[in-house]
Amino acid sequence: MALLNYTTKIDADKTAAEIAKCLSMHGATSILTDYDPVENTVIALSFKIRMGEQDLGFRLPVDWKPVFEIMSKGKKFTWGDRGEKRKSDLKIQSVRTAWRIVKDWVEAQMALVETRMVTTSQVFLPYAVMRDGRTLSENIASNPSILLGDGQSL
Repeated sequence: MALLNYTTKIDADKTAAEIAKCLSMHGATSILTDYDPVENTVIALSFKIRMGEQDLGFRLPVDWKPVFEIMSKGKKFTWGDRGEKRKSDLKIQSVRTAWRIVKDWVEAQMALVETRMVTTSQVFLPYAVMRDGRTLSENIASNPSILLGDGQSL
């Protein structure tokens, strides 16, 4: 099976804007596009969703590096004679592809929200920003016992 969206020509910034529009239509009140200052690529969307009387912050990251690894191993993506130029092209394509994959995921999640099977805040709960600035999923990944305990009650 081919990697989803691997042939996209749509720029990552445009895709991030499409995701932002989708989020705003589903309750996001503020949206910020985060960039990597070294790579100069869009790396996340940070946004707020009102839950009761409180605004909750979320950070939806997009990591293009695993996509790059997959694409660089594919037969269609060999370096050839162009060397670094080709590697640069592949990085750009990996960023584009990663963002399109996330866009598809967000749209699928919003379909669940529209049917009222879940709420927007439930969908993005792993990306909720905690007081220490890390997301909930980052906090749990660094200390799984916070959530899982000793596993005795399973």
